[in-house]
Amino acid sequence: MDWPQSTCYLNGQWLPLAEAKISVLDRGFIFGDGIYEVVPVYYRKPFRFDHHLARFERSTHEIGLANPFDRAGWRALVARLVATCADENQFIYWQVTRGVAKRDFSFPAATPPTVFAMTTPFARPSQAQREQGLRAVTRADERWLRCDIKSVSLLGAVLARQFATENGADEAVQFRDGWLTEGSSSNMWVVRNGTVTAPPRDRLILEGIRYGFVGELCERIGVPFEVRRVSREEVEGCDELMLTSATREILPIVVLDGRPVGSGRPGPVYARLRAAYDAAIEALRER
Repeated sequence: MDWPQSTCYLNGQWLPLAEAKISVLDRGFIFGDGIYEVVPVYYRKPFRFDHHLARFERSTHEIGLANPFDRAGWRALVARLVATCADENQFIYWQVTRGVAKRDFSFPAATPPTVFAMTTPFARPSQAQREQGLRAVTRADERWLRCDIKSVSLLGAVLARQFATENGADEAVQFRDGWLTEGSSSNMWVVRNGTVTAPPRDRLILEGIRYGFVGELCERIGVPFEVRRVSREEVEGCDELMLTSATREILPIVVLDGRPVGSGRPGPVYARLRAAYDAAIEALRER
C-alpha cells in the first residue's frame, strides 16, 4: 500500500504515518468508542476552528470521554501538523478513543485515551462539481438516535454512502419517518421560493460546522433562512437542493432519484451562497 509521505501525531509522538500503530485492543478499534473531527485548512489557516473545537468538546462530554487537551493545546498541535505539509489547503483529521483495555463493554477505569491526528492535502471541489452539480438518491435513515455525536462509529454513514455509490450517485439523502435528516456525511439544504430551509438541530442529525455558517451567509447576502422539519414531499418538489460538509464545502444537487431538481441545473440561491462561501475563504488569505 502506498502511504502518504506525511507526519502524524500519536500519543505524544510525531512519526511518519506509515509507522503509526495502535493496539488491537484499542476501544476505538474494538467498539468504535471515540470521537473525531475534520477541520479544513485554507492558506495554511484552520477554517472556523473554534466551532470545530466546541463541537468536539460537546461530543466528548456526551460520551463521558476526557478531552486530552485544552483549546490552546489543540491549536498548538494543529499548527504543528499544518507546518509539516507543504500544501496551502489541507484537512486535519483527529480522533480520541477511550484507549487500550481488556475487551469489556463498560468503561475501563483510569485508562489513558488514544490520541491520533494527521493532515492531508485538500483538493477543493472541482469546477465541474460547482457548475454541473451532483446526483443523489434517497433512502431511509437507519442510523442510531444520537447522530449529534461525532463518533468514530461510522458504519451507518458508510452504508449510506455505499448505497449512493451502487446507485450511480454522489450522495444519499436520508429521511426518518418521512422527514429529511441529512446525507451520509453532509448536511442538506432545501430552497423553495427563494428561502433556504434546514432540518432542526436535534439528535437526529450531526450539526455540521457549515450549518451555522450557511445561516450566517444567508443573513449576510439577504437570503431568507429558516429551521424546521422538512417533509420528503417538499424535498422532491423543491427549487434547489444543496449539501455542505467540511471537504465538499457547498455544492448543488441537481438530480434526485433520477429526476431533475428544479431546472436540473445549479440554481441562483446556490450561486449566491457559493460566492459568499468563497469570499469567506479568500478573506483568510489576508489574515
